Order: sequence, then structure tokens, then C-alpha cells
Amino acid sequence: MVGGGSAVNGGHAVVLGGSLAGMCAAAALARHVGRVSLVERDALPEGPHWRRGVPQSRHTHNILRGGQNALEELFPGLRARLLDAGMAEVRWPDEVRLLLPTGWLCAYPSDYTIVCGTRPLLDWLLQCRVRELSRVRVLERTTVLGLTGDAAAVRGVRAQTRDASGVAGEPFTLDADFVVDATGRTSRTPSWLAGLGLPAPAETVVNAGTAYATALFKRPAEPTAPWKSLIVQATPQAPHSAILHPVEDDRWVVSVAAMGGERPPTDHAGFLEFTRNLRTPLLYETIRDAPLVGEIHGSGRTENRRRRYERLSRWPDRFLVLGDAAGCLNPSYGQGVSVAALCALDLARAVEAAARGGADPLTGIASGLRRRVARRIDAAWTVSANTDLVYPWTEGEPDLAARLGGAYVNRLLRTATTSPAVAQAMTRVSQLDTPAGVLFSPRVLLGALTGR
Repeated sequence: MVGGGSAVNGGHAVVLGGSLAGMCAAAALARHVGRVSLVERDALPEGPHWRRGVPQSRHTHNILRGGQNALEELFPGLRARLLDAGMAEVRWPDEVRLLLPTGWLCAYPSDYTIVCGTRPLLDWLLQCRVRELSRVRVLERTTVLGLTGDAAAVRGVRAQTRDASGVAGEPFTLDADFVVDATGRTSRTPSWLAGLGLPAPAETVVNAGTAYATALFKRPAEPTAPWKSLIVQATPQAPHSAILHPVEDDRWVVSVAAMGGERPPTDHAGFLEFTRNLRTPLLYETIRDAPLVGEIHGSGRTENRRRRYERLSRWPDRFLVLGDAAGCLNPSYGQGVSVAALCALDLARAVEAAARGGADPLTGIASGLRRRVARRIDAAWTVSANTDLVYPWTEGEPDLAARLGGAYVNRLLRTATTSPAVAQAMTRVSQLDTPAGVLFSPRVLLGALTGR
């Protein structure tokens, strides 16, 4: 577990964005930095409510093994608090029915679990924990205008605060010894770097044109199915998918998705009809008589997008980009929360290691951290982007490595329906618990080559 630590040199860190990634980064820095300012554009809700700055929060979420472990190190006792608040623990694969593009995932022994709940509840519980940290202050309704400093090092940010009626105050400078950008998909870091005389990063985009619709249903007091979660993946011939998870307050959250530019319906009758025409009738049979809770919400921005900061030859010290601001993933694969938590944990460990060595813990760590963030994204990208590349309508120009990776992932998916060894390896990687290299171990390679 990351140590508690003490403040070193009274440093001041600024985290941009009150996102999940931002809250995790603030907790990571607060262990060894004297002050942490968490700057958020919106007013944070007083309770587990949706807010504009997290547009995906109405849709299905789960926390993978890697993310659970990272969150627990950053916020000790959080897992128990999540479950006490009503989030559901689902054993993988015992309590999950997963229809891969190639067939049903085979059964195998495992001690993996996923934690399922609504995103507003998760964010609210994290926000409560962050506000308990004495070294963290939250600046709400504050917009970041740019970075201060130069190409060698970032020294702070220029910002502007609005009052409750939306009237903007005078711009001001917030000096900092370290700045983290966790502002999500709309991050302005490329233009901020240009303002410091640095080049913008190359971008890689893989877009399968996935659009969502999500509904909440009342769960029966005594469900009859032997499983808790259901996942139906798409194929090139049947470009519709769906996820059902149990969540707090005895409800199911159900997200359905269409690909290639189609949008699923957001009316109750149309939603049910969509589920009836999936590759399996199991979801339709489960929810057709369940009471709908609230409205059905749609969303359409789901592309995989990477900003290749790790490839820039020049990088300012004391500045880091993480979460969706560095690389956002198709949410169909449920990896975004866990990747953000793991990146924040890498930040915590880097600061701790520098502090333990007696050095200024905020100097000289940024460049190495951007490469660690890239490796975290690499691990998730292997599953999300490479899987999306098998669809003929996907936008993106895959290089040779991506084409080979996509073909190999497709082969693994076929074999995972009959080979427990391959299914276990894919679970370990997709749960962000093991590096993707395990998929190329002799045992898995042999299974992929000789299996169905």
C-alpha cells in the first residue's frame, strides 16, 4: 500500500478537473505535498447526481480488478464503503454471462470480481473522501485559461472563477510546483503546450461509431437467473451490443449500443424491441416485465482517442496528463475508471519514491510518468481499439502492429469459448490486472493456435 507520508518542502500541486481521474490524482499528491488545489469548471453536486462535466455517467459502469486495487491503495477502505452504499459485487465469470463475438465465454475457476454501481454514486463517494483530506482544497466554478511557465517547466495555471449566476471574475494566476491535467476528452493541453512553444502531440483515433442508450429497471426481489450480469458483444454481422449490471437500490442498469453510426432508441418500447433483436433473447426476457425507472438517456461520443505525449522529444517538467485527457477508450469495454485509478497510483508511487530518497518529490518525475501513463493506456488499448478494428466500418488507419494485434485478439476470442487457459489470460488482461504480454506466453499462444 502507498504510504501515508508527510508533506515535503510545503509544495503546492494543482489538479485540473474534478473528474474521477482528478480526484484520484489529488489523493495521490496529498500524501507527500503540502497543499493540493483541485480546480473544477462546474459546481460539484451535493449528492450522487449527474452533472454536465461527466456526460458518460448515466451509462453502465463497473470497476475491474486492477481499478479496485488501485482505488483501495489511494483511498483505503473505499471498497467496503462502495459495497455498503449498495454497489454490487459480481464474481467473474461465475455470475456473468458473456456472449463474445465468437460464442459464450467458457467457464473456468477464478477469484476475480467486478464492482458495479452508478457513476454518480461512485463519484460522490470519491468526492466525500477527497474533501476529508486536509491538504486538499476544491475550487469549483473555475475555468483554466492556460499554463504558466515555459518549455522547461510548468509553474502554474491562469484561471478564472464564475459566481453562482455565471458572472466571471478577473483572471488570476495559481502558482504551482506541479500541475496535472485530468480534464477529460475536452482537454486543451495541446493548445496549452503550443503556448509554451512546444509541439502538439500526434493523435491516434479508432472510432467504431458506437452510440449508447441506457435505462434503469427495478430488479425483482428474488431474481431467478443464476447470473447477475449479462454482456452481449457485437459482431460485424450483428452490430448491436448490450450490458446489464446490478446497481444500488435494487435496480439493473442496462446499456444497449449500436455501431457504424446507428443510434439505439430512447423510448421504452423501442428500447425493448432493440433488446429482443440481439444475438440472444436473454436480455429481452430478463427486462421485458421489469418496471422502467426514470428516463432512457442516449450518448454518442465513444471513440478511442490517444494523444501521444510519450513520443514528444521535449516535455515540460512538473506537468502530467492522465485519464481521458491522455487517452480515452470506447466505454463498451468498461476500462476508463480503472485506467484512471491506475495512472493516479503510478503518480502516488513516483512522488513517494522521490520523497523517500530525500529529493523534491515534484521535480524530475513528469517525463517518466508520461511514459507510465502511456503503458497503462497501451494495456487497455489492446482490448478496446484492437477489438474495434475488426469492424469494417471503423474509422482509423491501423498500422501493421494494430492489424496483427486485431487479428490475434479475434483469434483469442474464438479460442476463449472452449479454452479455459485462454479465457483466463484474456480476463487477467482485460481486468487490467496483468500486462498484455501474458497473451503471448507459450501456453496462450499454443491454445490460440490449436484451439477452435
